[in-house]
Amino acid sequence: MAAYVIVDVEILDPAGYERYKALATESIARHGGRYLARGGRAFALEGERVPRRLVVLEFPSLEAAQRWHASEDYAPARALRNAHARTEMVVVEGV
Repeated sequence: MAAYVIVDVEILDPAGYERYKALATESIARHGGRYLARGGRAFALEGERVPRRLVVLEFPSLEAAQRWHASEDYAPARALRNAHARTEMVVVEGV
């Protein structure tokens, strides 16, 4: 069953974040993931939450998404992201 990683990013340093995007894209693909949405227009339909940069990734399974996130392959990209942005990230299984 597919799983979806949903990310809300507040970019603090755009130049540094660009380096993150290049590394992240490669590691996501190597772990069977793909982008479904990446920074397009977003707004709240209900509630108070104001989305910033939203990203939606699809992985073949919840376990694949977890392996990607915990992988040594993604670690350098994650370190860059943490240095140049604030991030909220969740994963959910599809139906």
